[in-house]
Amino acid sequence: MKRLSRLVKGAFAFACVLWGTSAAVAQEAAAWDSTYRPSTYQVQVDQFRAYPNSRKDIVFLGNSITAHPNWNELLGLKNARNRGISGDITYGVLERLDEVTEGKPAKVFLLIGINDISRNIPDSLILQNYKKIVRRVKTESPSTKLYIQTILPTNNTFTKFKKHYNKEEHVFWLNEALKQLAADENVTLIDLYPAFTDGEGRLVEAYTHDGLHLTHLGYQKWAELLQKGKYLK
Repeated sequence: MKRLSRLVKGAFAFACVLWGTSAAVAQEAAAWDSTYRPSTYQVQVDQFRAYPNSRKDIVFLGNSITAHPNWNELLGLKNARNRGISGDITYGVLERLDEVTEGKPAKVFLLIGINDISRNIPDSLILQNYKKIVRRVKTESPSTKLYIQTILPTNNTFTKFKKHYNKEEHVFWLNEALKQLAADENVTLIDLYPAFTDGEGRLVEAYTHDGLHLTHLGYQKWAELLQKGKYLK
């Protein structure tokens, strides 16, 4: 019986390893496209390029979660600049990053990645793109203070963005990797994730209206974290 028990435990352990390997391979094999750009991408990039730059600019860079608020009014900062594009992915940010760095802004707050996850871009490649973004900012605008913000959770009790829900293991893995990246590259990490997560690992219901994007209360919470952390000084 003891020998049988050991055999059963060994088989179970092997199955767990096999399942984990299969899951990783499945993600790598899932269809994904690095060339995807939102329909308004080029129009918005052209607009950004037409705006004047200042070394006092505080740039918020990312996707729709960054794009939705008026950062000037939310934070009471006249130099806040919104460089969010709805639907954007890390490849899109890399493509337009020169528009940000050419102005040598004072600060850049980066939040990107949830759309990559929803489009099955492998976690390792998302992290690789983050590294490229960090190193390019440091090279192209060395005086800029860069802040990496952790990816927010989603809430699968909503129904609108099904491709974004139920992928918290990827969000968690990337957030842990971003913490290490920030330490390795000596840039500041702002860990938003815990403040937006409920007791079941979902985006707090009061902070979202569709399980992905934030309500005004969600943006107030974000602003509060930035102000309390004195990241805007």
